[in-house]
Amino acid sequence: MSLEKILSISGKPGLYVLKVQTRTGFVAESLLDGKKVTVSLKSNVSLLSEISIYTYEGEKPLAEIMQNIAKKENKGQTISHKEDNATLLSYFREVLPEYDEERVYASDVKKIVSWYNTLQEKGLLVNEAPVVAEEAAPVAEEVVAEKKAPAKKAKAKKE
Repeated sequence: MSLEKILSISGKPGLYVLKVQTRTGFVAESLLDGKKVTVSLKSNVSLLSEISIYTYEGEKPLAEIMQNIAKKENKGQTISHKEDNATLLSYFREVLPEYDEERVYASDVKKIVSWYNTLQEKGLLVNEAPVVAEEAAPVAEEVVAEKKAPAKKAKAKKE
């Protein structure tokens, strides 16, 4: 699941997709209504790929939590973010049993559930094929070999 270009902009409802970076900020498209907005560098913007949730062992990336919800719901919609706090926290405990109950609030769970439903509705919950380290290594070696080859130059003859 790629959350690389999905944004949450403070003070604006819903999620946005990063379209273009500009000199003074960037242009994002709303997932709710498809309208494009210009966002300045002064705005508080969060990439969903950079968000983590506190657990007792450390932190879990949001993408992993979204995958857990998708697995639980068979990639369908989940409960509404408008449920009462007790229901939301109980549901989140099923999805991520080890979340830190003192540092993760009901408002955080509401956002996660709302974001999941938005992404699911737009068809943006796509499983990424995990890259196996053994498969990635030969590709990296080939790239390094290609970069080194042109660097060799013939030495000028001295006469």
